[in-house]
Amino acid sequence: MQYQQLKIQWPDFSQAILNFATLLGLKDVPLVCDHAALRLNELTTAQTLLAQWREKGDIISDSIINGRPIYIIALNEPLQLGDWKIACVELPFPSKPYPQQGWEHIELVLPGNAVTMAELEQSLNTINPNITAVLAANPAIQVKRSAPHAEGEKLANPTIAFKLNNICIKVHSADIKAVVAIEKQ
Repeated sequence: MQYQQLKIQWPDFSQAILNFATLLGLKDVPLVCDHAALRLNELTTAQTLLAQWREKGDIISDSIINGRPIYIIALNEPLQLGDWKIACVELPFPSKPYPQQGWEHIELVLPGNAVTMAELEQSLNTINPNITAVLAANPAIQVKRSAPHAEGEKLANPTIAFKLNNICIKVHSADIKAVVAIEKQ
């Protein structure tokens, strides 16, 4: 996989994500999409893409999360996804095989600065009071709650992931650039 292949995948991925965001009731609420993430199966592919993404922006983080390197690249030109301008790309090095390589998820920042899962769920219910009904009506949507943590990370950033087929939308309370800035303090 090369950068050019990701560029070709972007329109289909974007449309699938926008459709999913609409289904979840997250498309037309005031949220920021702080980054898009890839999933890769081969170390050499990840190394090649890292070199190619370096030409498109600056590495602002290279943390070890859950035992593997994850790079955050701040883009010189944001990716466009509907009305969202995405400033960063997350490039995790492989840890397990994925059903497909390429674009896998986006992450949306919920207002409210939640530091616990309960606070994050309350923020989500505030901006989208119908989310429980949407999930009940669509049992194929998988929901996962987690608290990814980098070594030395000082900012709690609980996350709720919604997955349908091979795409995923995650919501969290802290913008990736804020997380990185606090890491570096």
